[in-house]
Amino acid sequence: MEQQAVVIEGKGLCIGYKVGKSVKQVHAGLDFKLRRGELTCLLGANGAGKSTLLRTLAAAQPPLGGELDLLGKPVAVYSERERSRAIGVVLTDKTQVGGLTVFELAALGRQPHTGFFGRLSREDKAIVGHALSAVGVGEKAGHYIAELSDGERQKVMIAKALVQECPVILLDEPTAFLDVVSRIEIMSLLHRLAVSEGKAILLSTHDIEQALVLSDRLWLLTPGHGLECGVTEDLILSGRMDALFSRQEHIRFDLMHGIYSPTVEGRKCICLRAEDEVLRHWTQNALNRRGFFCLSFAEAQAQPSFPTLEALSPHHFVLEVGGQSKVCHSFEELLKSADLL
Repeated sequence: MEQQAVVIEGKGLCIGYKVGKSVKQVHAGLDFKLRRGELTCLLGANGAGKSTLLRTLAAAQPPLGGELDLLGKPVAVYSERERSRAIGVVLTDKTQVGGLTVFELAALGRQPHTGFFGRLSREDKAIVGHALSAVGVGEKAGHYIAELSDGERQKVMIAKALVQECPVILLDEPTAFLDVVSRIEIMSLLHRLAVSEGKAILLSTHDIEQALVLSDRLWLLTPGHGLECGVTEDLILSGRMDALFSRQEHIRFDLMHGIYSPTVEGRKCICLRAEDEVLRHWTQNALNRRGFFCLSFAEAQAQPSFPTLEALSPHHFVLEVGGQSKVCHSFEELLKSADLL
């Protein structure tokens, strides 16, 4: 059953590229499996080799060594047309085809099935219509690409990949030029399509927050550790996210909130109590920015000289210093008082 779900598998794969007559090896010994019905996110710092790995998987450049199988057969035995029926690719580049309609651009994905000058059959047109509806732009089929937002254009490019009817879709930073709402929409769409259409979807991204929320598996690519693959929560809770970036002296991964943030260079300590977790988080965020380490009230018993703060609501804070209390009615008022400590 697992073997049927695996559409791309690498064993001891070595990736890189040629520079003149020499060969530049980027990574060696990579082992991985890409499965149907799952969204997999490829994460890594700039220069880690993400694009090189994606180009190798898309057969845009050959591997330097090892094995790379597509649907149980070596990628090298496939013809270009056969590969185009198995692997769809969506690149980062903005689409420069403003003179085409949404339907016409998406329909280009049928070329592996109809040929470059092939006519669209009724079935082909139905496939294009289904893909546009699946990504949420079916009502704009007759609109020109130039009339769309960046997020809508990216949805059309994903529809074009769906129209190829490929079991695999590879995307290179598909949300790079999008606003926050469009990024969430695209990531949610890709996860939904992986499940509903039974696709194996792999994308590289720097949108780590959304990747941790929506990806079924992570591929972490780092110069020191190569490629580490696993279910998202397994990798998060095993501490692997802290090794994702080499320049991490002043960066930490927040396990609770799934984000990277600067380390707190605290010069002062304060004891913080808040029953509401959301209020505690944002109170601590504000105090960290002012250079405070926030301790719990239990920790305060060992250090009774530290000031204490009880956050009761966003409009009610009780600050106690040296036996004297002060009530603050906003974060602005609280931070002004904290700056005087």
